[in-house]
Amino acid sequence: MRSFETGETVVRRDVHRSGRVWSEQALRVLADTGEALVTACAPGAEARWPALYAKARDNGDRSVRTEAFDAMATGLWELADAVWRETDLLLWKPPEAWFSVNAFFVPDSGGGRRLRNWYVNFEHPTRRTEAGFDTFDLTVDLVITPDLTRWEWKDEDEYAHVRRLGIVSGTEHQAVDDARAEVLAMLAARAGLFAHAERWAAWRWEPAWATPRLPRSRATTERVAPEEG
Repeated sequence: MRSFETGETVVRRDVHRSGRVWSEQALRVLADTGEALVTACAPGAEARWPALYAKARDNGDRSVRTEAFDAMATGLWELADAVWRETDLLLWKPPEAWFSVNAFFVPDSGGGRRLRNWYVNFEHPTRRTEAGFDTFDLTVDLVITPDLTRWEWKDEDEYAHVRRLGIVSGTEHQAVDDARAEVLAMLAARAGLFAHAERWAAWRWEPAWATPRLPRSRATTERVAPEEG
């Protein structure tokens, strides 16, 4: 599969093992190297999320997120048009890793932007597509302070729930455990993206950049070939 050009718009999709698309998000390519695909977006970037998940974001009711996972287990859900809100996002995704490292930027008191936190999302390795890449969010996350000195696990309760539902298999659970150890070692050694944390923390979305948008045609986005195995 081809490499992506800097400035190109790509689509990240979370794809369930059934082949159904769980979500998709438009991103701008910052770099595409053997080490990682680096992308970004800002408020207004187009996305599509499960309708229940979008409802949970709107009303802050985490019980609706649980309903969304229950729907995922049945294989029946509807996608709703959405836009990225509030934060600028920088996403660093090594191709074979069971995680991505994300940085979230928010307004500062001087009218600029500041790094709010690092956020490690545990997910499937990348599968390249013509339009971008596919992965699958495995729910549990690691939140790290901007200076890399403190961290905490997030959504362990939801992770336990999706494991009970069979959404995360035993093989995937082992991969997540291995990835947790890999990320903590990378953090302790200031390796990978964390070796260049100061440079990435200084990154800013350029206001002149066009807002990433999803492709207009969605005829093939609802279902893709299911994973083997």
